[in-house]
Amino acid sequence: IPLFCKQLFRLVELQPARAAWIGDIRAGTTVSYGNQIKASCHLIAFNADSAGKAVGGGCLGCVCNAGSGHADPGADIRPLSEIGDLLCKVLDSSLIDQRLWCLSENGQDLPASAGVILGPEGCQVDMLQFHSTADGVLASGAGRRVKIWDVAQQQSLTELESHGDQLQSLAWKQDGALLGTSCKVITIVSSVFQSVQGHENNKDSRLIWMDASDYLLSVGFNQMREREVKLWDTRRFSHSLLSCALDSSSGYVWVPLCPGNPRVWGENLLYCFEVSPLQPALTQVNQCVTEGKTQGAALVPKLALDVMACEVARVLQLTDSFIVPISYTVPRKSVQEFHEDLFPDSAGTLPSASSQEWWAGDNKQDGSGLSSPSSSLTSPSMAPSVSTTSGFASSSSQRSLQSILGPSSKFRHAQGTVLHRDTHITNLKGLNLTTPGECNGFCANQQRLAVPLLSAGGQIAILELSKPGRLPDTSIPTIQNGTPVADFCWDPFDLQRLAVAGEDAKIRIWRIPPGGLQKMLLEPEAVLRGHTEKIYSIQFHPQAADILASSSYDMTVRIWDLRTKQEVLCLKGHTDQIFSLAWSPDGRKLATVSKDGRVRLYKPRQSLEPEQDGPGPEGSRGARVVWACGGHYLLVSGFDSRSERQLYLYKADSLSAGPIAVGTVDVSPSTLIPFYDEDTSVVFLTGKGDTRVFVYEIVTEAPFFLECNSFSSSDPHKGFVFLPKTTCNVREVEFARALRLRQSSVEPVVFKVPRVKKEFFQDDIFPPTTVWWEPALTATAWLTGSNAQHQMLNLQPKDMTPVSEAPKDVPVRKYAPSSVYLEEKSDEQKKEELLSAMVAKLGNREDPLPQDSFEGVDEDEWARYLAQIVVLGAQVLGRAFALALRQEFAASRAAAEARGRGRPLSAAESRVAGISLQEAQQILNVSSLAPEEIQKNYEHLFKVNDKSLGGSFYVQSKVVRAKERLDEELRIQAQSQKREEQKPET
Repeated sequence: IPLFCKQLFRLVELQPARAAWIGDIRAGTTVSYGNQIKASCHLIAFNADSAGKAVGGGCLGCVCNAGSGHADPGADIRPLSEIGDLLCKVLDSSLIDQRLWCLSENGQDLPASAGVILGPEGCQVDMLQFHSTADGVLASGAGRRVKIWDVAQQQSLTELESHGDQLQSLAWKQDGALLGTSCKVITIVSSVFQSVQGHENNKDSRLIWMDASDYLLSVGFNQMREREVKLWDTRRFSHSLLSCALDSSSGYVWVPLCPGNPRVWGENLLYCFEVSPLQPALTQVNQCVTEGKTQGAALVPKLALDVMACEVARVLQLTDSFIVPISYTVPRKSVQEFHEDLFPDSAGTLPSASSQEWWAGDNKQDGSGLSSPSSSLTSPSMAPSVSTTSGFASSSSQRSLQSILGPSSKFRHAQGTVLHRDTHITNLKGLNLTTPGECNGFCANQQRLAVPLLSAGGQIAILELSKPGRLPDTSIPTIQNGTPVADFCWDPFDLQRLAVAGEDAKIRIWRIPPGGLQKMLLEPEAVLRGHTEKIYSIQFHPQAADILASSSYDMTVRIWDLRTKQEVLCLKGHTDQIFSLAWSPDGRKLATVSKDGRVRLYKPRQSLEPEQDGPGPEGSRGARVVWACGGHYLLVSGFDSRSERQLYLYKADSLSAGPIAVGTVDVSPSTLIPFYDEDTSVVFLTGKGDTRVFVYEIVTEAPFFLECNSFSSSDPHKGFVFLPKTTCNVREVEFARALRLRQSSVEPVVFKVPRVKKEFFQDDIFPPTTVWWEPALTATAWLTGSNAQHQMLNLQPKDMTPVSEAPKDVPVRKYAPSSVYLEEKSDEQKKEELLSAMVAKLGNREDPLPQDSFEGVDEDEWARYLAQIVVLGAQVLGRAFALALRQEFAASRAAAEARGRGRPLSAAESRVAGISLQEAQQILNVSSLAPEEIQKNYEHLFKVNDKSLGGSFYVQSKVVRAKERLDEELRIQAQSQKREEQKPET
């Protein structure tokens, strides 16, 4: 049984903003044993009135909640009801049958009448519930009778023994083996009937099973009209394990909403309890006062929760005019990781048996009946998010994180940072901010950038990236294009050549001097004529030199040979405006997306008509297309019919099948411009006028879009372009570099991946990149059918080792070894420590002051020893204080006497003064008086006996005294040797 402990689920309840409420509804007032509202992963059904009055025997509203419960306030309300995908609901007390509807997930194309009618029953049908594991098995309660129906056969399987009172509730166990009912008597139905007296008051009661366990929870009223909760063990069904009265109220009965951690509601209260059957105990975890009188409540299925935000439950409250989602989340520091302790396996949507198999006695629990909650990519509550068409299902209860959420991106913690102001180009004036939507706004290569200016004649400013800083207030040299600019781009193989498409249907080729513009350019190097109307966009070939593609309002795509300045191919087949075009990485194919809602794929050298086409974005506001995953997939950004910006991923060899994944990013008027990095399979998405750059890693299996950290700025940018990979600083794990165009400046933005071992080359982030600046083919070779690939370049610096070859770290002990904490002391030492501690405690006043014995010590010498005593005294703790202090006094006295006599101490005198030479050598473990060995052993022993590491100050002081004694011995030997050398020879 997945029991939830209070420490784990100390829930924080979040009341959503009114923007998330579903409004403009009229909740029905008809009493319903089904709690007035039901929810699936995609739809919400509720008891509704029409114009304040039930019509036609009852009206039920149905709202598409997109899997979150956070539907638009203006969502369409339809007269239907639903439970799961197969809808079943009693419409009115005057009806005595059951009516079922089959609905689509998005709530469209709703049938006008029920698909199945079961009955009539002879009296009002009060409650219905589908079987938890078997397909098409329905339990209904009418009056005092319970019937089990086979929906597919539209016939009754059995009618259970009549109850002694009006039925109030029924509930299937999660494994479908048992059915519980309640009136004044609680009954368990299986092969053997069991019944027990339930709640003593005859007011309504409700039942719910505790997951797949044998425990049953009931809520109702006692004799004192107090609302109470009872816990039952069906294996010992003679009495309840727990009975807990909570409060008195004449309002609605409490209705349990969730097994494990039941949530029950009253008129305007929502309680959350922790139930522990093994204790047994009932502990209130949370209480919420809701706005408005509650007409009903429903729990959103686990599969629709935002698990990446640690949302463990979501309740939908039905009031007179609103449906209010109430979310329960568990606060966790890391919300970007899946917390397996919060989300055990959840029931799936596939049945484990048919109705006939179940009726024949099959109670198997198939793996298909288990699935996991979807990740944040399928939950709109974590905006922006991307939802995919793929889910996750597994039969193993020990699934790893990756099997639950899919692959995790190594770029999920990528950081976008604006470089220092010294690298900015500022004082940029007169920008043209009205370039067409098909244009990126400005373009750049690794040497310079081109920015259109708002002036007559379509002027373009050329700025050198190697010369950042403030531009002069005077005018700067520009290109005089002669007509407004529609699109422009740099030649990847010739960094001085710029192609500019104008609104006069001409393409002009300009050549920039190597050092940059020094004067205004008036004459282009070449002019390409052929289009009959305004040009949309232009793009150079990625493999072949001197090949350029352009699209125009004349609904053609023309391919040009810049050597001959002639059109060589003209692609047709479009029926409306061409939003975008893109060459495949190998240069063999060309993809387009157009306003007619189609994505087309051409092989220009083989046919002028599209080889494939498929459905594209529904919206007509703009779209972009890029190639992804080695040229095997197409990524399209566009709008849906509700003007939401979306991503579409297609397999390039099956466009007609439609996108394999569709994801909603956000709502904004500007077209998302994708910048795809072939080395990392990361796509950056932003629009002109946006303040945010979205980052996703594209993978070839579900969930397809792996969301990473996005880059945000305080003010909107007018354009965003990315520089070649060779401009990145791989030593800082910088995997992308871009230029951000603002109102009056251009600033570099770098994207880095935080890594611990930055001293190594991160070869998993930086695979070999293509030598894109050298053409693989000539224009003639490509036009005649030749194909080639770029050479690859390793970005690894010569002085860096790949992280894949880095030596593995030796595990570092978090704590010092036990030998540091344990010290060997003799009995005499322990007695001396005890005696010293007692003396210090009693404060013997008859002891002379230490300084009284320091005869012959000058002021400087005395100050030094006094400071040493103070420092050591501050470090002494516990039993070693008296002993260490006494040793310091003895050493000071010995030193003073030695200086007073003017001669070195003998061995006997040294022993009396504090420590002998032999003992000092034993403490420091040295066999000879070698200064290097003495210093090395001293540093080691002093460090390992440090008190901060659990050492002993007593041992540490011994080490210090031994070092001083050996240093003194070395000094004495040096003085003796010096005197011997100064004696005259005889």
